[in-house]
Amino acid sequence: MTANASQRHTHQPQESVIQWLLDADPAIRWQVMQDLIDASTDEVAAERTKVATTGWGAQLLAMQGADGTWGGVAWNHGWNSTMHVLMLLREMGLDPNSDQVRRAIGLVRNQVTWGGEEAWADNPLFAGEVEPCINGQIGAVGAYFGQDVQHIVDRLLSEQLADGGWNCEAVNGSTRSSFNTTICVLEALLEHELSFGSRPEITAARRRGEEYLLERQLYRRRSTGEVIYHDRKDGTGGREHPAFTRFAFPTWWHYDVLRGLDYLRLAGVAPDERMAEAIALVASKRDKDGRWLLEIQYPGQMPVEIDEGEGQPSRWITLRALRVLKWYVAQN
Repeated sequence: MTANASQRHTHQPQESVIQWLLDADPAIRWQVMQDLIDASTDEVAAERTKVATTGWGAQLLAMQGADGTWGGVAWNHGWNSTMHVLMLLREMGLDPNSDQVRRAIGLVRNQVTWGGEEAWADNPLFAGEVEPCINGQIGAVGAYFGQDVQHIVDRLLSEQLADGGWNCEAVNGSTRSSFNTTICVLEALLEHELSFGSRPEITAARRRGEEYLLERQLYRRRSTGEVIYHDRKDGTGGREHPAFTRFAFPTWWHYDVLRGLDYLRLAGVAPDERMAEAIALVASKRDKDGRWLLEIQYPGQMPVEIDEGEGQPSRWITLRALRVLKWYVAQN
């Protein structure tokens, strides 16, 4: 067996794993059908419509308050705010054109402001605030749901650092980018182009940001090539579990190698040798049953339970890992 054939065999999902993924919520099923088993366009679309009417997607939509918010606020640290629920709905692939979504997003657009005592308290949610990591998340969900987030995009473009990435601490003098902030911004810029069409300045900024990730092999220091062991932003990591190597879902503002690779896949970046180590890391985490575990669950209150818990096999992580490996192998 050749090396390439061996690699394809190694990355091929077991039929039992595919069936396990299909025996799930529509939010997962339609993505498995599209990304892993190449179902027909009509079959995928029919399954996708169910996200708004049954399961997790329908539960989340039903939790929206009359004021347009979830959790009574635009944003919080508890992961059950309006922004965080919209992020979950985007990850689930809720159809932006469905009647249920148009009603829900209309309430958000017309009624939800940031609140609090900051200068941007009266800003509508989709006008954003000042931190690029938060604006990146709002920009991504806003663009996905067809909202005008041009102001956010223009601001993010102006905040790109010389090394190609972004950092929420730039306002405090930081000149080095952050993996966490950079991935949030890249997802926003890509979502804007997918929703509204390409713009040369956005594409150029994305390419520079993608190079930021690739020059660091997705989890190493560019200066020394050393694995990054500690994430200074949230204090996670260490010699046993280096930063960015434990896979979470939802990721919220946190970066990890799988999130980075899934972005590069969606962005249509051609795989090269700088991804090889990260791909090997993903492949190495498959368990004996062909599944991936939820390795870390960030603190907060999930509005709906979408996994079995930390340390257990995760359909979300397995779906993302398998489609990344499929993409990588297909290009090599």
